[in-house]
Amino acid sequence: MESLTAIIVGVLVAASVYLMLAPSFLRFLFGLILLSNAANLVIFASGRMTEGAPALVPEGASAPTGVVGNALPQALVLTAIVIGFGLLAFTLALAFEAYRRLRTLETEEMREAEPVEGGEETRA
Repeated sequence: MESLTAIIVGVLVAASVYLMLAPSFLRFLFGLILLSNAANLVIFASGRMTEGAPALVPEGASAPTGVVGNALPQALVLTAIVIGFGLLAFTLALAFEAYRRLRTLETEEMREAEPVEGGEETRA
């Protein structure tokens, strides 16, 4: 199961790097979200993937019995999902405002909207 997860993480990272190198802000955004999901899978897999073994403590015991899943990576992934959703919402709002003002999401065309040092000169 861990080897399959490692392959999936590798594919997600490769796809995210490919998308982030594209000259479109929207593709960069999709690549960023894929990279976030790949990092979540790495954190989740680091806590051992055990089937049918929740981290529950039986009544009267002070620790779980047997092999159980680690609850810390699960809590970290849950927090990372919420942070990733906030990042997605912010960057979508940023992309919407950039498109509304500049009428493009291509990064090279957005660069021409930057102010030039020294006043009214045009870019070469």
